[in-house]
Amino acid sequence: MRISRVLLVLLALAFCAYSVVSQWDETTRAFGEMSWPTLAGSLAAGLAGLFAWMLGWRTFLTGLGSALPLRAAFRISAISQLGKYVPGKVWALVTQIEMAREHKVPAERSFGSTLLAVATSTACGLAVAAVTLPLTSAAARDRYWWLFPLAPVMLAALHPRIVTWCLDTLLKLVRRPTLEHPVSLGVTLVAIAWTVLGWVLFGVHTWLLCMAVGGDGAGLPFLATGAYALAFVAGFLVFIAPGGIGAREAALTVVLTPVLPAGAPVVVAIASRVLLTAADLLSAGAALLLGRGAGPAAAGQAAAGQAAERSGPDEDAAVDGGNEPAPKELVRGTQPTKERP
Repeated sequence: MRISRVLLVLLALAFCAYSVVSQWDETTRAFGEMSWPTLAGSLAAGLAGLFAWMLGWRTFLTGLGSALPLRAAFRISAISQLGKYVPGKVWALVTQIEMAREHKVPAERSFGSTLLAVATSTACGLAVAAVTLPLTSAAARDRYWWLFPLAPVMLAALHPRIVTWCLDTLLKLVRRPTLEHPVSLGVTLVAIAWTVLGWVLFGVHTWLLCMAVGGDGAGLPFLATGAYALAFVAGFLVFIAPGGIGAREAALTVVLTPVLPAGAPVVVAIASRVLLTAADLLSAGAALLLGRGAGPAAAGQAAAGQAAERSGPDEDAAVDGGNEPAPKELVRGTQPTKERP
């Protein structure tokens, strides 16, 4: 699996490089029209948005019964997300499941938490677009109106009872055990809050780029946030395109064209693509560096492994049961009592 992971990362890097090189002239022209402080601020907002989404996924995983340390969750999420640049939508999911196995997370929990995170980001993205765009963008209202009614339906589908039934059905179809810990409403609401915060940060990312090319107006922050949310969902729906390349830029250009100077929407779309690609690469690089040393998570796992070797078979089985601690004895060293006649 380590060799496969390295090959996947190299393949993702190749696709990232191709997406940048194929638009090199447009990219240099776009960056030439913007100041470096603006680009740095937009990149920082993108990095913060990715981190907020990671926290949403970690919240779902914790709710399903596998609480990961922040460092481990960040490493798994950042590296596995490179899989989205490989054609198809399954590579990030497969990588995330396999990396989580190293932390004794059962595959069904990784599968469930990732599907929940994707569904939540899509539903919240549609909701953000449905709230911000109909009143600020006639172009989005005319061309993508059919997406907006899906927002309340997808949000309602995040109810724990519906989610539990859907996940258990999918797990049964692939012959995996059903979930031991259904997601609660509180966990769902916390994950939604992290996801919405991520959308706000991505809106700041897009708004800074729009401001840099001459955009203005009190409604521009709302329009920029809704434009990126709609573009992301459109890119996600195109299954073959790696990372939604093409579809995302097209949707972003359509929504921003009426409010930006001529040619500026294309500049914003290209700059956003390059900066968010750089954000993914920086996050993955930081995650790889974090994984080189034996951090607190690795040390804790090593201690758990040593304790399992010294313990009996009952405790051993408990340690291997999905990163849940073995139950401790309440009283030790007592003598058995005799029953009274």
